[in-house]
Amino acid sequence: MTDKLDLSGRTALVTGASRGIGYFIAKELAAAGAHVIAVARTVGGLEELDDEIKAAGGEATLVPLDLKDMAGIDRIGGALHERWGKLDIMVANAGILGVLSPIGHVEAKTFEKVMEINVTATWRLIRSLDPLLRASDAGRAIIMSSGAAHSAKAFWGPYAASKAAVEALARSWADETKNMPLRVNSVNPGATRTAMRAQAMPGEDPETLPHPSEVAAKIIHLASPELTETGKIFDVKQNRFTTYRMPE
Repeated sequence: MTDKLDLSGRTALVTGASRGIGYFIAKELAAAGAHVIAVARTVGGLEELDDEIKAAGGEATLVPLDLKDMAGIDRIGGALHERWGKLDIMVANAGILGVLSPIGHVEAKTFEKVMEINVTATWRLIRSLDPLLRASDAGRAIIMSSGAAHSAKAFWGPYAASKAAVEALARSWADETKNMPLRVNSVNPGATRTAMRAQAMPGEDPETLPHPSEVAAKIIHLASPELTETGKIFDVKQNRFTTYRMPE
């Protein structure tokens, strides 16, 4: 993967683009020349992102949307088809932590919300955008996961399960499209200086963690038209792809 990424003339959709890693992925994609479709609930964060992208000479389209609005996710696909006829890059970044708790103590509504946002909305996004990504000469799908999907530590049950689920979706999708130009990979960003991390680890010194801009700078290379890997997980801390294998 080259250091200088050229995405001129390409379109890129990023969910959870109003803050954290998604915000900086959107900025990096725009800086590389992509037209960024920024999706998030928080209008203020989107407008700040738009200002920064435009100030740097980039282009963005803002889509204020709560990912609980499944019909709204469906409409994104139709709108992109009408305007561009394709999509080159999809970054499914939005997600919520839920609560850290013994599994038996998790309220049903909390568990269901984690699954709704982290899993169902991601599947719905894939379903809405898959035809557009297939229409690209080099479609790239980046699915944000977490080390929690594999460590499955105590008290992390709902979040860990949700991230394991989206990785399974990504792997199946990658296998379905392996003979096409579309490349599908998951990302383990590692511990990052974000609001979600602070929620999970309130006693941790955030200054000991990488800034989301550093993490985003590594992730955006998965959007490169030259990328060949698919069905893998990119480990940001190791700065390399890792391969799945069956349990031993």
